[in-house]
Amino acid sequence: MPPNGSARRIAWLFAILRFGLNVHLIRFILYPNAGRKWRRPLQGDLVKLTVRRAINMTIEDIRTEQREGVRTIRFERPAKRNSLARPHLDYLRELLIEYANDPSVRCLVITGSGTAFCAGADIEEWAQAEAEGELEIYGWTDKAHAFVRELAAFPRPTVAALNGSAVGAGTDIGFACDFRIASASASLRCGYTGMGYSPDMGGTWFLPRIARPDVVKRFIFLNERWAAQAAHAAGLLSEVVDDERFEQHVAQFADRLASGPSVAFGHTKALLASSFSRSLAEQLHYELAAGVACGLSEDGQEALRASVQGRAPQLVGR
Repeated sequence: MPPNGSARRIAWLFAILRFGLNVHLIRFILYPNAGRKWRRPLQGDLVKLTVRRAINMTIEDIRTEQREGVRTIRFERPAKRNSLARPHLDYLRELLIEYANDPSVRCLVITGSGTAFCAGADIEEWAQAEAEGELEIYGWTDKAHAFVRELAAFPRPTVAALNGSAVGAGTDIGFACDFRIASASASLRCGYTGMGYSPDMGGTWFLPRIARPDVVKRFIFLNERWAAQAAHAAGLLSEVVDDERFEQHVAQFADRLASGPSVAFGHTKALLASSFSRSLAEQLHYELAAGVACGLSEDGQEALRASVQGRAPQLVGR
């Protein structure tokens, strides 16, 4: 007979003690989001007030959709090609923190409306800040960084559904996601170098982890518009889908991710993200600790029972 739940927990604890894992590391791995609920900016009251205003300002610009296990964030500024101003970035960051701490959100999809996915920064806001001599202090980049850090660290699978053109920071949002599914009519363009800037929303960190160095440099240096099929061939996109099947395909893909072992997905994402800065020995150490956490999860225990009983597991994302 397989060991019962108590016996398995005791076995895991002995494994922890045997391999000498640090108790603080185990606590962090078992409860990866515990600290996030308590994280607050230094000027918390001011930030909360700003976010309340942002929510009021962006309720028509950013729409959220929910079905079982999947949460979708949709940019709703088609007249401005879904470009993002500072209040949008505040609001998006708060949404990600909320969703990261909600275990019912097992997959996150980000997409746009109209013919654009996202055109990056709101050029009118940018130009106004420059005209008023406030370009260096108007804070768009800081807010963009706060948002993209939350996106990259999101503990469940993320999908960028590129319904149309992505430019500048819009491409970086896509690159920050785990998967990039594009419609056949979508396109990518770096945008930054066309404005005389270098990338500033994480593209130089994400892209080398996605494509070859020469592909990355060509995409950034030449500021070419890459059609979806060309971007896919270069490794920048996960897949390209015909326009008429695009939304249905994204929904089906997201549902598959949302029905999987969310705890194991989260640990796998963290392991992959940190693997570039660790030796093999260090990575194996962290893999062991993550395995302990997965084994103690509800899904891990259910999968083991199902395997023994010869049936499909009923995973709940915990």
